[in-house]
Amino acid sequence: MKKKLAGFLGILLLCILTAVATLFYQGYVRYQREIKAVPLKEKVSSYTDDPDYVSFEDIDDDFVNAVISVEDKRFFSRSGYDFIALCRALYHNFRAGDMIEGGSTITEQIAKNLYFDGYVNGLEEKMGEIFVLFDLEEHFSKKELFALYANMNYYGDGYWGIKDAAMGYYGADCSDLSLGQAAILAGIPNAPAIYQLSTGYEGAKSRQEWVLLTMCNNGYITEAEAESAFAEDVRPVKH
Repeated sequence: MKKKLAGFLGILLLCILTAVATLFYQGYVRYQREIKAVPLKEKVSSYTDDPDYVSFEDIDDDFVNAVISVEDKRFFSRSGYDFIALCRALYHNFRAGDMIEGGSTITEQIAKNLYFDGYVNGLEEKMGEIFVLFDLEEHFSKKELFALYANMNYYGDGYWGIKDAAMGYYGADCSDLSLGQAAILAGIPNAPAIYQLSTGYEGAKSRQEWVLLTMCNNGYITEAEAESAFAEDVRPVKH
């Protein structure tokens, strides 16, 4: 009986390893196809060559901290794929009974937006995305990647990029946001159709509360600062 069980487990393990190897190969082929069609630096340049593109140094610190807290708190200290972030997101979403946190890192989200139109359908494309992730981290610094992420995101109401969103919603430079403004803008790209401020202000405020809580938990702000920022009126300014 033990020999039969051992044999069965051996076959099962072999099948799993074969499936993983096949997926790895298919993902690599997909990655190679995408990179050959449009090289990585050319893809990135389609954003960075935009005259409205803003560098990391020109993005408000509170916004940076807000995004890092809610999207990828180990972004600046970690390289490669983050299984910890995936497990943490599953746990938080289960506790909240809602999709409050994504499992993808900032670099993964960039890879999706660059080569998969913001969507990764199936394990083959997911593996291809991971190959793009390693390529991005090899050729660009974390500050460059964060700036790329902030500039490529959609913030609802027709605003693409943090510069456009800050000016469009608040008539403000993206380097000079209040904590409340920074936290609410950091939350919108999670679901722009739901959180855009013209039609989803209440939902955006709920999302902002979560962003401020994570900033507090990660040591970027105090509880008093979080409460003050949440009480701030961050409705769009008419101009």
